[in-house]
Amino acid sequence: SVLKHRLDSEDSTLEEKLEIVEKVYILSEELPLQNSCLIQLDIFPLLLEKIFRKVNGSCSEDDLRFSERALACALKLLPFSDLTSLNMLKEEPVLDCFLSLFYRGNVNIKRNLCHIVEVISSSMETQQVSIMLGKSTKLQQELLNLLAETSEASEAGIKAISALSCLETTRENLVREGAVERLIAYILESENYQRKLAPTAIATIERLLVVESAKEVVISNPSCVRALVKMVFRVSDHQGSESAVNSLLALCCDSNHAREEAISAGVLTQLLLLLQSQCSGRTKAKARMLLK
Repeated sequence: SVLKHRLDSEDSTLEEKLEIVEKVYILSEELPLQNSCLIQLDIFPLLLEKIFRKVNGSCSEDDLRFSERALACALKLLPFSDLTSLNMLKEEPVLDCFLSLFYRGNVNIKRNLCHIVEVISSSMETQQVSIMLGKSTKLQQELLNLLAETSEASEAGIKAISALSCLETTRENLVREGAVERLIAYILESENYQRKLAPTAIATIERLLVVESAKEVVISNPSCVRALVKMVFRVSDHQGSESAVNSLLALCCDSNHAREEAISAGVLTQLLLLLQSQCSGRTKAKARMLLK
């Protein structure tokens, strides 16, 4: 309670607050069995208040230093905390500060904010906030820019975009901002940079293909079809195979051009290899449909 009081006090200096946050971070290592008082004392919502309620959305270097450490601390507490605290982002000044942090923050801040976007988009308790985030062009552009990174930030960006794409109201906005092209580029580069989340990227594309303009993007670009074909069968595992097959089914049923591009990219060989593999019966059934 003393730490909470000092963190909340206007008299505490930045250095003192940073020291308090570090102590709370260390204490949070023992959650949930010990130090449950961190949750009972509502340290999590207090950290959110300190991070996102800034005068005029201030993002000075000192603010960014504090935000980086406080965000890391808040994410340690998040799995044990009441997610309704995140509904503070429904307030326009708070959301503006959130977006400013995304724009101005370093890789660690961006990665942690991506995790918050993912959690918000996956919870019924924060549904209104997720709809607001889904309408934010600025946020979507920032998330998509992360996909070009070769750091953990790109993985965090993929997870956040994937979570946002689960909302029907968000899909058209994502397609309009170029999500399909960015996800395809991520998949095509996955072998060069050992990107682990190519299956998540292909599952996201599958969801976006319910939007007609997304289909047009893929059909008009041979590299897009090639990326989908590439994911049909991978020697290492079958993650993403079903999404790749479903995506190609959605395209090839409606477009002769898509069928020609897929055949040219080697889809027949990929499907035959998939049918001989240990993938699920459902995936094999879809593969037969696509082969037909």
